[in-house]
Amino acid sequence: MLDANALIGFLEGRRGAAEKIRHLLGEALRQDVPLLMSAVNWGEVFYIAWRRHGEAKAHEAEMKLQQLPIAVIGVDRERATRAATLKQKHGLGYADAFAAELAIERGAWLVTADPEFSRIGKGLSVYSLPRHEK
Repeated sequence: MLDANALIGFLEGRRGAAEKIRHLLGEALRQDVPLLMSAVNWGEVFYIAWRRHGEAKAHEAEMKLQQLPIAVIGVDRERATRAATLKQKHGLGYADAFAAELAIERGAWLVTADPEFSRIGKGLSVYSLPRHEK
């Protein structure tokens, strides 16, 4: 299960994060099992790429990401309610709550560099990437 910052780290070639994501993507291909990502977090990647690098680069990034073994999972009312509950209980960012909700629902590890997910505690398994310093 990928958080937006995991894919941003991959796209921007961040040391440590990019290598780990590349490895996970390779394993997903080898095992023919896609990595998961919430549609909300997919949109967040597109938004961040546009904000940092412009519209054309955001569309290029999206085309590149569509070639990867990533299954984008949609949002319905029930998922949105569960994500909103996580946001309220644990003080997560809105998009982060969708990443956490999907990881919890699927019993998957959440791949992220964001330390805020530790607020959830044992209910969420986190695969931590190196933090990117701004």
